[in-house]
Amino acid sequence: MHQIITKSVQDILSKNVILFVLIMGLLSLIITTIVTWKLWDILHTMITSYLSWIPWEWVQTSGATVATLIFAYMLFIITISLLTSLYSEKLLIALAQKRYPGVPVVGSANLGTSLILTLKASIIFLLLFILTLPLLFIPILGQLVVLYLWSILLKEPTVYDVGALFIDDKKILKEKKKKTGVLAMVASLFNYVPLMNIFAPVFAQILFLHHVLRETK
Repeated sequence: MHQIITKSVQDILSKNVILFVLIMGLLSLIITTIVTWKLWDILHTMITSYLSWIPWEWVQTSGATVATLIFAYMLFIITISLLTSLYSEKLLIALAQKRYPGVPVVGSANLGTSLILTLKASIIFLLLFILTLPLLFIPILGQLVVLYLWSILLKEPTVYDVGALFIDDKKILKEKKKKTGVLAMVASLFNYVPLMNIFAPVFAQILFLHHVLRETK
């Protein structure tokens, strides 16, 4: 695990990865800003209504605004995860060929499947986020819940996007998939750091890339 994380950190500091992340981050910021601007009043009203059953007055007032901002931030995370999933294939292949020369590319991620898996993970993420929203106001527990939710958003799309490129044996993919929950949570830690959060989706992919290919070198 230590070697996987070390190599992945080295990779995300490369020029090509940073450029890719900045482009995805900028596009995601533009999309999120437009959507949030258009839907702010609706979202704030809905969240205020949802939190009305909580007996703490501060949650029903200022807490609703904070929750709306958190929701907008979650939308940004979802958007950048989606864009990264759709456009990272060439980057992953280049990193694999650099780190593991001669490793064969056995396939390609289907755009439709990748999109469906990312949207599925996003829907599950949003539903669980809404259900656990009151827990976010509880110190420590709230942060752990969010970390788990972020890992859900990354896990399945990452397994498919990377696995489709380098693994054609379903049994091997199933075996490699066992530790992806931990890898997704490690990558999700980036979401706690402003500006660094844009690296989380591609970092998850690079972690899984090394997890898959390290034994083939």
